[in-house]
Amino acid sequence: MLRASAKINETDIDIQGVGGDVSSASQGIEFGSQLMRFAESVANRDSQALGASRQALLDVAGPLVLVDAAGVAANFQRMVRIADSMGIPYDNPDSSLGQQVRDELNLTAFASARHTLKP
Repeated sequence: MLRASAKINETDIDIQGVGGDVSSASQGIEFGSQLMRFAESVANRDSQALGASRQALLDVAGPLVLVDAAGVAANFQRMVRIADSMGIPYDNPDSSLGQQVRDELNLTAFASARHTLKP
């Protein structure tokens, strides 16, 4: 979705920011590195990192961006948990776009990749 949004808005981004590359996260995305660190701390459930990343985001972006980021993170967590609990199947694992994204971001490096259906 980030890639499609950037293309529509004619914004040059580096998709590697999704995988934790700080310099990539900053390319084309205002407050990108702070948003990435915040999202990672939420996903990793690291309360110490969450406190630091939340404060860093607040310091550079202000309370409205922080609240929006927290809302997006919470909504994503909710959607993923509902989908997982209902057994909603993964999109077509044979799609070339899906394979390209998985390869480019090295998604098989994540522990959760063991749950991905093999094409």
